[in-house]
Amino acid sequence: MTDDLLGRHRSVLPDWLALYYEEPIEITHGEGRHVWDSAGNRYLDFFGGILTTMTAHALPEVTKAVAEQAGRIIHSSTLYLDRQMVELAERVAQLSGIPDARVFFTTSGTEANDTALLLATTYRRGNSVLAMRNSYHGRSFSAVGVTGNRGWSPTSLSPLQTLYVHGGVRTRGPYASLGDEDFIAACVDDLKDLLGHTRPPAALIAEPIQGVGGFTSPPDGLYAAFREVLNAHGILWISDEVQTGWGRTGDHFWGWQAHARNGPPDIVTFAKGIGNGMSIGGVIARAEIMNCLDANSISTFGGTQVTMAAGLANLTYLLEHDLQGNARRVGGMLLERLRAVAAQVPAVREVRGRGLMIGVELTKPGTDEADPRAASAVLEAARRGGLLIGKGGGHNTSALRIAPPLSLNVAEAEEGAAILEHALRSAP
Repeated sequence: MTDDLLGRHRSVLPDWLALYYEEPIEITHGEGRHVWDSAGNRYLDFFGGILTTMTAHALPEVTKAVAEQAGRIIHSSTLYLDRQMVELAERVAQLSGIPDARVFFTTSGTEANDTALLLATTYRRGNSVLAMRNSYHGRSFSAVGVTGNRGWSPTSLSPLQTLYVHGGVRTRGPYASLGDEDFIAACVDDLKDLLGHTRPPAALIAEPIQGVGGFTSPPDGLYAAFREVLNAHGILWISDEVQTGWGRTGDHFWGWQAHARNGPPDIVTFAKGIGNGMSIGGVIARAEIMNCLDANSISTFGGTQVTMAAGLANLTYLLEHDLQGNARRVGGMLLERLRAVAAQVPAVREVRGRGLMIGVELTKPGTDEADPRAASAVLEAARRGGLLIGKGGGHNTSALRIAPPLSLNVAEAEEGAAILEHALRSAP
């Protein structure tokens, strides 16, 4: 059955639509932190549908909210008042840390970043944008145009002029040998120098922890230091929290809070985890920025009743069960466990991250050269052992991505670490 489904997939879907594993699997159902495939195999899920299953698979509170709302009405569009959308927007605005915040819901992180770029360039009346090297912001035309990762950028055409700055990757690049303070100072000097050669851009868009790029991040405080320079030029700061939001990093509810010395971002984008699998994205911005558009706009599917019901139930569960605190505690233990394993595996260059957002970078032993073959081998070995993980990386890097649901318990973390240890030791 799986082979037939794979053949059908290949006959009607694009060649560039990637599938994991030499023998791709069909996931049929899940519960808690586990999923099952069509062959009946059970897996501990350490990737959560690309950081999307934030709380748990088949969480009763969410499935009940979705079923009850679907039994009333599924959809009406933003042309009509939507109680669930207003209630979720109120909660998100309050949690955002942005004063006088307005919230616009979309269907994905890509669309959220599109909207943020539209707002920033309209508000600032310019089409140039600053972005980070090694970044990823989505698959749309404008999002690809600000993505600093060649592996995920299929065209150089763009509606925007994008200028890339240093700082998103701590342990590679021209400033890697510097201490944290000097690293930040060098990146700030680079930003100042870049701005001396161009007209002021509309905004800087940045992920606090780069997701697709392999869970890399700068030292805490980099974007706060950038903010001082941006403010001097009137440049907006967009924090792409599609993967880092909702407490996944453990230490903070939003990734930008590790860089909060000079206040919150002007714009925050979010998606993935808030819907726990339902299609929700969104943008948070100060009212003067959100309201700068002078043409009509609606959203057909952004903020639809059934997805908003899911988001409300999911966010309530997250807060009432302190899943951010759980991510900090269990994620910290898992990080240290994996670092102990890595010390004995020559192919592991670095284990990094915070909370339940952990990257394991692989290189050819004794070098800094990426080893994508090893990453694929570890991914396959982990699956055979009953563990699902992800991959990532940018320029000459290969990383494993570990991001389980935030309700992961200690026993499951230990189980996953043991499977991954065996996979790392057994891979060629």
